[in-house]
Amino acid sequence: MLQDINHLTSSLLAVAFLSSFGSSMLYGYNLAVVNSPAEYIKDFYNQTIVRRNGSGVDKETLTLLYSVTVSIFAIGGLVGSLTVGMQVTRFGRRGTLVHSTVLVFIAGVLMGFSRLCGSPEMIIIGRFIIGIHSGISLSVVPMYLGEIAPKNLRGFLGLVPSIFICIGVFIAQILGLHEILGKEEHWPLFLSLVVVPTFIQLMLLPWFPESPRYLLMEKRNIHATITALKWYRPKSNIQAELEEMQEEQRSLSSVETVSVLQLFRDPSVRWQLVTVLVVNAGMQLSGIDAIWFYTNAIFENAGIPAHQIQYTTVGTGAIEVIAGLIGCFTIERVGRRPLMIGGFSFMGVCCAGITFSLLLQAHVSFMRYVSVACVVGIIAGFCIGPAGVPFLMTGELFKQSHRSSAYIVGGFFNWISNFTVGFVFPFLQMSAGAFCYLVFCGVCVGVAAYVFFIIPETKNKTFVEISQMFASRNGCETENQPLGLTDQLGLIKMNGYGALVPGDVDKMDRTEK
Repeated sequence: MLQDINHLTSSLLAVAFLSSFGSSMLYGYNLAVVNSPAEYIKDFYNQTIVRRNGSGVDKETLTLLYSVTVSIFAIGGLVGSLTVGMQVTRFGRRGTLVHSTVLVFIAGVLMGFSRLCGSPEMIIIGRFIIGIHSGISLSVVPMYLGEIAPKNLRGFLGLVPSIFICIGVFIAQILGLHEILGKEEHWPLFLSLVVVPTFIQLMLLPWFPESPRYLLMEKRNIHATITALKWYRPKSNIQAELEEMQEEQRSLSSVETVSVLQLFRDPSVRWQLVTVLVVNAGMQLSGIDAIWFYTNAIFENAGIPAHQIQYTTVGTGAIEVIAGLIGCFTIERVGRRPLMIGGFSFMGVCCAGITFSLLLQAHVSFMRYVSVACVVGIIAGFCIGPAGVPFLMTGELFKQSHRSSAYIVGGFFNWISNFTVGFVFPFLQMSAGAFCYLVFCGVCVGVAAYVFFIIPETKNKTFVEISQMFASRNGCETENQPLGLTDQLGLIKMNGYGALVPGDVDKMDRTEK
């Protein structure tokens, strides 16, 4: 890994941090931001209803309204994920991230002024709009980083967004402390702070180049491709990487973007598609969102004193960040499979542990601490692998023509599962009690088994090599077409750079015309 880090340029690291800071981090922040002010938001809803109708509502109705507030974020994410293919094709990867920032500003204004306007609807609409932004960025950021990264750093850079998701959760937990923004008068500001990192991203990200693969394979702009590669590899010879990109381009039956319907009909990617469905749905159905959305309630049910809950929650946030860093710095050494199998298996054990500890804590006092340890274990197991690898895997398993549609499918199942857990969990917990966590245990064990038996290791493989690994399982052969005249780029090495020979470029342009 140390050798790989030596190839990590400042421009690669900067764009990874910047795109994750202004996009992925907001997803984590909005997962946790509604946790601390939950009672204040419910009180605001009830007071508004009393002012409008003359009488309040019962506890079940308030729980329903709060569940809608939590879960509408996932509905927005679902809508946003369905627009990814159209946007990345039209605006590019970087361009989509830049254009989508307007959604954050609209959502921030709505949520920030909701109490002043006496409108609970503004909170719900704001959560829906910020969800659309998260639905877009949750797919586009790993797609962008996966395409600009060299193959030996694709895993490392691919997990940077998951670290920032954990950081977003951690920041929301810290700001939600009573000593900072956890007081009743501060919750509108707490919800609207999302505009700050997005503004920084909007000011800086447009200065970075677009994805070289997008420029070459979808825009057919060779000169812009080489300029972008030189920007991201300032001291490297880009010839080998450019040839690998051309090899992928030649292996495609068409460089046009494949639609979602065509993706489902294509037998050559059948198992890749099944894998994307399993890992993305499993990521959310593992129960992690139930832990993030309702951490305070879980700790309260576990018997933790009320005044200690907020500090216990912040402690879990620190564990998330540490676990995410461990996964990021080990993925290129151990691979994708061990992080997925180990992470989901450990989460399954901890989900079972929560069930037994909650059942026994009435009889054994120290069991309340066991349940807290299991919550921490679920979060750590998730952040070390399942938090980021599914998005990385979605990009790795498909070639350029199929990738955007694969992210649409993966995003759809990810967000619909997110909504299901966020909306159903409070009622599942009320009806099934401690046994509700056994459902999540079964999901985690099932996904771990699928990864173990079905998914090959993709570490340090090109996109073409990964497609060839799935060819026999899909029952089809890959074709390696000979290099055509229009595919040939004359490359020479100049001072450590790969560059086009001007004469060859002119010749190729005349041939294409």
